[in-house]
Amino acid sequence: MAHLRRHGWITVFALTALLGVLLLLALLVRPPGGAEPEGFGSRPDPALQQERNPTPGGPGNGPSAGGLSSGSADSASAALPEPVRLSLPRVGLDARIDPVGVEADGTVEVPDDAARAGWYRFGPVPGSDTGSAVVVGHVDSRTGDLGALAALYSVRAGDRVTVAREEDEPVPYEVTAREVHPKDALPDEIFRRDGSPVLTLITCTGTFDPERGGYQSNLVVTAVPVGE
Repeated sequence: MAHLRRHGWITVFALTALLGVLLLLALLVRPPGGAEPEGFGSRPDPALQQERNPTPGGPGNGPSAGGLSSGSADSASAALPEPVRLSLPRVGLDARIDPVGVEADGTVEVPDDAARAGWYRFGPVPGSDTGSAVVVGHVDSRTGDLGALAALYSVRAGDRVTVAREEDEPVPYEVTAREVHPKDALPDEIFRRDGSPVLTLITCTGTFDPERGGYQSNLVVTAVPVGE
C-alpha cells in the first residue's frame, strides 16, 4: 500500500509539472498585445488559408480609413519623395512599399503581395513635418506564408524603424507604442493630417471570422521621428 501511495504521489507530481510547463509555453508563444491571430507563427493548410483570405486587400481585409475618401494629400506632403522600403532590423522586417488608396467599402487598400507593405498615399508621406504617415500590410497570405508585417508582433518600445525614400535620405523613427483596436473602430487620429509627425504601421490581428470579412482587429504600431 505504501508503494501504491508513493506511486500515486509521483504521478500527481509529474502531471502538475507537465501542466506548469505547458502553461509556461503558452505564455511564451502568445503574441504581444494579447492577440492570438489564427495563422500567426504557423503554416496553415493552403486550402484553408485560401478560404480565409479569398481576396487579399479586398473589402473587409484592410483597416478602416476613418471615413476618408480618395483625394490629394496636402501640398507640403505631396512635394516630398515617396517611400520605397520599410525596415525594422531587430525583428527582421524588410519590405518594399507600394502606394495604396481606398477600397470601395472605405477600407485602406492593402497590396495583394503579403511580402509588401502599402503606404496610404492620401495621407502624409513619411518624413512629413505633420500628421500620421500610415503603412499597412497583411499578417499572412492565402498560401499560408507570413506577411512582412507579421514581424510587428515582436516589436517593442525603442525599436528603430527606417523608411527609405526615392532619391532622398531615409527617415529614421523609433517605436513608442503598440496597441490593438477593433478593425471597425480605429481611432480617427490614425489617419490625421495635422499635429505632430508619426509613422503608423498597421496589420491584422485578433479573431478570424470569415463570415465577417476576416480578422476582427488591427495591431497598430506608432513610431516618432528621431535625429541621427
